[in-house]
Amino acid sequence: MESGGSRKRCSGAVRDFFTSAKFLIYLGHALSTWGDRMWHFAVAVFLVELYGNSLLLSAVYGLVVAGSVLLLGAIIGDWVDRNPRLKVAQTSLVVQNCAVILCGVLLMVVFHFQEPLKELYSGWLLTTCYIVVITVANVANLASTATSITIQRDWVVVVAGEDRSKLADMNATVRIIDQLTNILAPMLVGQIMAFSSHFIGCGFISGWNLCSMCLEYYLLWKVYQKTPALAAKAGRKDEELELRPLNAQRECENTVKPQEVETEPWDEAGLCYRMSEPFRTFREGWVSYYQQPIFLAGMSLAFLYMTVLGFDCITTGYAYTQGLNGSVLSLLMGASAICGIFGTVAFTWIRRHCGLVRTGFVSGAAQLSCLLLCVASVFAPGSPFDLSVSPFQDLVSRLLGSPSPLPEIGPTEETARSTLGLLNATAEAVDLEDVRMVDSYLSVGLLFTGVIAARVGLWSFDLTVTQLIQENVIESERGVINGVQNSMNYLLDLLHFIMVIVAPNPEAFGLLVIISVSFVTVGHLMYFRFAYKSLGRRLFLRCSPEVKPTTRTPSLPASV
Repeated sequence: MESGGSRKRCSGAVRDFFTSAKFLIYLGHALSTWGDRMWHFAVAVFLVELYGNSLLLSAVYGLVVAGSVLLLGAIIGDWVDRNPRLKVAQTSLVVQNCAVILCGVLLMVVFHFQEPLKELYSGWLLTTCYIVVITVANVANLASTATSITIQRDWVVVVAGEDRSKLADMNATVRIIDQLTNILAPMLVGQIMAFSSHFIGCGFISGWNLCSMCLEYYLLWKVYQKTPALAAKAGRKDEELELRPLNAQRECENTVKPQEVETEPWDEAGLCYRMSEPFRTFREGWVSYYQQPIFLAGMSLAFLYMTVLGFDCITTGYAYTQGLNGSVLSLLMGASAICGIFGTVAFTWIRRHCGLVRTGFVSGAAQLSCLLLCVASVFAPGSPFDLSVSPFQDLVSRLLGSPSPLPEIGPTEETARSTLGLLNATAEAVDLEDVRMVDSYLSVGLLFTGVIAARVGLWSFDLTVTQLIQENVIESERGVINGVQNSMNYLLDLLHFIMVIVAPNPEAFGLLVIISVSFVTVGHLMYFRFAYKSLGRRLFLRCSPEVKPTTRTPSLPASV
């Protein structure tokens, strides 16, 4: 009887887990992330293919995406804060998926009728199609940003409740899902396009997003029903919102004549107020971000985006110039993903034993220690680093129209964010016979050893800052602060691509490595200042286990 009762309890626990709000969030996030990763990979391939294997459309798309998030991040976050949770989540989900579906259908039309479109109206109709595709794809990315802020930065916090350990576990699980889909989704859509056509690839992505949107919509509704706390959303005081038009009216009354007040004083003031609302939101969002107690922690995370030491197009392109082929790079990327998963697991263990603030300090120290191998690779045998060659030589030669004596690096179709790089290289664009032979692989070996090992500390640190923002930003400002954080990340990411565009030759890559490690060091120094202000000398004295609080408090020491 006891055995039968145990089996019933076990089956009941399993059933409860698969119907819990936590699991439904995981499932919805996996579906959403899978669609995002497929689209981000495929749109870069499509744009390169459409423009005759040129990176122009990809570069334009990358700049539009980065600039839009940079300018509109705070406004999107403010919209998330001001509206009910379910409405925000469902609206952003529908807009995102419908935009991707529309882009997919339009790309199918362009691929099928590309030759006739080139001849109509001297090619202007085809150019218009390019503009529409980039515009709609950018709308999809902005909606994806809103979805990410809503679910990962707000709903997860509410579902976790007052249990910070549960919040840490949920953050880690969400990040593991990101890691896995980042590997598997591009592989799937890449195989579809390789063995069929780009036309079929567009159709598959559009169909996936249509089915996924319906299921995700239902999952959001189920999570909302199972978590009553999601219905109660703290916001700005209603009195302040109601008084703003009244205050604007009074200011207007003080500056206009009495006969003008008798006509339409409130409408004029209200129109003036509404027109200036986005600009005030942008300014107030950045000011509020600067005033947050976790400002230095957020800035430290943004500084980590100013680096060439990641598995993006730039590192891939450099690897090809150093004699590594696609097979080796695929293995290295797999090892990088595994280390990223180890980092998410390490985050939960270190946080449980050392506290949240100390976890960031330990993770940062681990990442910097591994990146020292990258600095050593600059001076190791086999490194092309040469200060006698001007870092700007290749850029100047291109601007003057003279052929560059340095080896060319071809395009990649890895991710949408990667398309900003002009150093892109993939196996499809680079013949392995043309890869430069090197005397020693010690330098490139040290480089990738450091990059891969640093992923453990990087992802653990990323999760630390994410949870610090979740725990210490008040609910009514959670959206706008995360929106500004996304803007800062995109800004530093954009700067690192500009840095590579200015100095793209392999001889200058060692200099870019040193600059990247310097920015990462500055970022972790910011976090050290934040951690020391929070804990003082207790940061070094001992690692005490975190005590689960009974109520959530905004004070940082309580999270240690």
